[in-house]
Amino acid sequence: MMTKKAIYQAVMTALLVLVIIKAPVAGDQVTINTGVDIYSRYVWRGLDIANTPSIQPSLSAGYGGFEIGVWGAYTLSNEASESDEVDFWLGYTVPLKNSASVQLLITDYYFPNAGIDFFNFNDHDAVDDNSLPDPGAHTLELGLSFTGPESFPVTLSGYVNVYNDAGNNTYFQIDYPLSVGEAELGFICGASGGSKDNPDYYGTEDFSVINVGLSAVRNIRVSDSFSIPLNMSLVINPNQEIAHMIVGLSF
Repeated sequence: MMTKKAIYQAVMTALLVLVIIKAPVAGDQVTINTGVDIYSRYVWRGLDIANTPSIQPSLSAGYGGFEIGVWGAYTLSNEASESDEVDFWLGYTVPLKNSASVQLLITDYYFPNAGIDFFNFNDHDAVDDNSLPDPGAHTLELGLSFTGPESFPVTLSGYVNVYNDAGNNTYFQIDYPLSVGEAELGFICGASGGSKDNPDYYGTEDFSVINVGLSAVRNIRVSDSFSIPLNMSLVINPNQEIAHMIVGLSF
């Protein structure tokens, strides 16, 4: 019988092989995207991950409906933080009529300063030779989202941890964009399914709304050919009864 570690490695290998098989010979058919965001706070799904500003670089490659990438978040401080993060992800988007789409997303969450070796792919219930807990460095999440047509571009998404999470925590979110003048607004409402086995992941044992927000993006023109997106967000976590105001720049 295959162990959970073997299943994890088999899934990730199969996905990478699929991307390689689908990859074109001509390099000009592949899109490469790089970027970096700087935020006053790293707030993820209503949770304050780090009590400092955060720099968030990203690199991705896309071909056809596939996109593979890596994203990071690092605190802007002189000391290493356990909240520093590097995520690897693979997505496949299926276009539908009138700009609607469905996307399947697989994300591997990894925290480089958590004191666990990068190549430790153990599940949450693994133990070492001394029968001590020996969980791995990677948590695998599956996500599925649907974005509606241009006439109603709402996005419905759901995520579940399928590896290295004793509670198999879930998260659900509704997004709706709206243009007002030169600004792009976004409304968000997200909830966790809760978990009694691992309630610390989203901070709740039961189904709870943890992420209600309003965001606005406006381009700050630097020159005729260059502008910088300015992001402002108000994020409220009703479950924790706390609110955050966040500002960010994207390059």
